[in-house]
Amino acid sequence: MPRLSDSEKLREIITIDSDLNKIQDQDILLERILQVARKLVNAEGGSIYIRRDDKLEISYSQNDALAAKLPAGQKLIYNIFKIPISPKTIAGYSADSKTIVNIPDVYTIPATAPYTFDPFYDKVSEYHSVSMLAVPLISSIGELLGVLQVINKRNEGRGYEAFCSDDEELIQHFANNVVIALERAQMTRALLLRMIQMAELRDPKETGPHVNRVAGYAVEIYERWATKKGILENRIQKDRDNLRMAAMLHDAGKVAISDIILKKPGRFTPEEYDIMQKHTLFGAQLFLNEQSEFDRIARIVALNHHENWDGTGYPGHIDITTGKPTKFNEMGQPLGKKTVEIPIFGRIVSIADVYDALRSKRSYKEAWSEEDVLKEIRSLSGTKFDPEVVECFFEVYPQLQQISQRYKEAEVAEAGE
Repeated sequence: MPRLSDSEKLREIITIDSDLNKIQDQDILLERILQVARKLVNAEGGSIYIRRDDKLEISYSQNDALAAKLPAGQKLIYNIFKIPISPKTIAGYSADSKTIVNIPDVYTIPATAPYTFDPFYDKVSEYHSVSMLAVPLISSIGELLGVLQVINKRNEGRGYEAFCSDDEELIQHFANNVVIALERAQMTRALLLRMIQMAELRDPKETGPHVNRVAGYAVEIYERWATKKGILENRIQKDRDNLRMAAMLHDAGKVAISDIILKKPGRFTPEEYDIMQKHTLFGAQLFLNEQSEFDRIARIVALNHHENWDGTGYPGHIDITTGKPTKFNEMGQPLGKKTVEIPIFGRIVSIADVYDALRSKRSYKEAWSEEDVLKEIRSLSGTKFDPEVVECFFEVYPQLQQISQRYKEAEVAEAGE
């Protein structure tokens, strides 16, 4: 990460507000906030925590030195954990006191300080933390949203130096600006989850953790696929933002399916299965009145996430407004889309959805073992799934595991702690 001059920092701050306010998804925004904060103060690494009740939960962590040791294209994998909002830890103290904490060297914190530094993760990752700057993210009405923490400010040589008072002022100004974008993204996420909760009333499989996992998987797979295809970074970032939200709503059309069918414990009759398949059409129709790029991608995902690479999926070639076939097979039914007739977003959400469904316990089945799930994904390459997408799936598999850890089903119960 190159060091910015003072004039470049000023330009960065002037333009960043506009850039951040274009990001709609909370996860994509948090990742971007951390990237920009590190760039502004030339920090090698950092983390961003979001408040969950009386705790701070790590949402993203970045470290250029550790990332440089990874194979090409791999991202840094870190533990998902929560810490109390209390003075005992650096981030906890910043959150509890709602003040900036600037530490020149975390290994020489005075014994009189209320907080301490835990060297455990330094030892595990073979890294050495030195300087650290923690900044609370405070809403316009004084509520704590989280903590932004950056570490190891690079100096002109190869070492590190303490964060200075100018860094404090710069990152405080940045933090004050980003909370507006963060509050908006959190509101957008809450609205999406309310829509999901409506679907969950109809279909218990459509839980908040499930759709967050599917969306997270889809974004990671898409980023790898798009990078390999040479798609411009700016386009990739815009697509990631829209795809993540669209993937959360992939089964929104199920709200239009009768409970008699949706909650039937046994196998569907052919007639019932035909009706069930229409949730793809109903979901796409929710986004017919296109007002943004998100509407377009959400419509694509809803309509195409059950299409198969070999043409055996559904709903096939249909007119979205009427539901009538536009191409027919020999039986007079809609001809299934196949190979690249299926939009890439549909191909990606298809594998993300199946992966999560197989590894999740449901009322009608036990969770498959991870080994069996991965074997099944490989076996379906070239029939149900695009082989290139399957390849990307396995290349980002470590990131997928981390997403599954972040959005565990158990978190539904934890909300009431």
